[in-house]
This record gives sequence, C-alpha cells and structure tokens, in this order.
Amino acid sequence: MIRAMLISPLLLTACGDQVGNQTGDQVSRFAPDYGAVETSLLDGDLVRFDVTMTGARDASDVENYAECAAAQYALIRGYGFARHLRTNVDESGGVWAADAVYTISPTLPRGLRTIDAEVVVASCAENGIPTV
Repeated sequence: MIRAMLISPLLLTACGDQVGNQTGDQVSRFAPDYGAVETSLLDGDLVRFDVTMTGARDASDVENYAECAAAQYALIRGYGFARHLRTNVDESGGVWAADAVYTISPTLPRGLRTIDAEVVVASCAENGIPTV
C-alpha cells in the first residue's frame, strides 16, 4: 500500500508535465491578428457585430473576439449587459470571420447566454483581446 501511494504522485506529476508542455507550446504558437470590427444597429437594442481575424486556433477565438466587441459596445452605449442571440463563423484562406447578433440591456436580460459587460471587457483585457 505504501508503494502505491509513492508511485501515484510520481505518475500524476509526469502526466501534469506533459499536459503543461503541450499547453505551453499551443499558447506560444497562438499569434492572433485581430482585424476590423463593424457594428450595425439593427433595431433598438439589437446589434450585429462583424469581426475578422487571422491566427485563430478555431472558431471559439473569433467568437470570443465578437463577444468582447459586444461587451464594449454595450458599455459605450451606457448599458451593463448583453444577450447573445447567434454567431455565424466562417474561415477562408486563414481569415476567420464572424457575424454575431446581441441585444444590449441596462438590466440583466432573460436567457441563458447573457453577459455582464464590465466583467467580459475586463476578461478581454486580461487575455489581450481588443474591444471596440
């Protein structure tokens, strides 16, 4: 029993190093270039964000960029919240594009995909993702 207890921590440490190195390599290769953000007021509190970027790892990177733009836009307009309605993502020749639609609101809207604009903008800054 003592032998098993000594081996287990060593195995866990070895596994952690492999995951850590893999993650470190992926992070060091991630070199996004954030492109333009275009906003279109569709109707009242309904806003569309068109964003582009290169160097994305996958669709979630461009989706995060659109969310950062939506959060900053909400704050600029004096609102504290937004609700995600949809995002369409496309990649062509290494250029990622997304068009996302959000509603902006002064109070927490109903729905599952709501964001607190101040919290999201702070997170975007911490992660180096530009906002509007």
